[in-house]
Amino acid sequence: MALSNRTIAMIASAGVAGMVGLAYAAVPLYDLFCSVTGFGGTTRVATQGPSQILDQTVEVRFDANVADAPLQFRALQTRQTVQLGQHGLAFYEVSNPTNQEVRVIAAYNVTPHYAGPYFNKLECFCFSERVIAPGETRKLPVVYFVAPELVTDRVAGKLETITLSYTFFDSSAYSGPRDQPVARKAEEGAANSASPG
Repeated sequence: MALSNRTIAMIASAGVAGMVGLAYAAVPLYDLFCSVTGFGGTTRVATQGPSQILDQTVEVRFDANVADAPLQFRALQTRQTVQLGQHGLAFYEVSNPTNQEVRVIAAYNVTPHYAGPYFNKLECFCFSERVIAPGETRKLPVVYFVAPELVTDRVAGKLETITLSYTFFDSSAYSGPRDQPVARKAEEGAANSASPG
């Protein structure tokens, strides 16, 4: 049975429309996949900490980078040792030494990548635009914990060190959430926070 030119054109058009739709959906679907699975070192966002704190500890190292913005950015502590399930409180500092405001957004990851599913953030300064005024310096808190379930992972359970890395990027073309106020609970700390090491 032969197909008419019109039927072939409709099938081809539907195929093209489907591919365009998948192309637009690819980034949000990939982001969702990474946040659910921890793939690529993507950490998880938690609404509350675990009820259990284990004796096993892990060292968390902090890394700060700037990709394409005229900022100075650093971690105020190089490392902390936390028990699995314990809240950690760390601070980064960003400064704008220029005479113009700088618009940036921070992205993050953890290494090794297989630690991603177990590294949870309760507060962070990522994925919303920040406007840093001329001459301004800000302290940016991160409240986090490493899930106790890490001990049950055949590979990740042997981890001694996890590195949390943030990178600021110029956000002049960004269209997402704008500068957010820093949460007070992160500034005040958590009841069982680790002290800087």
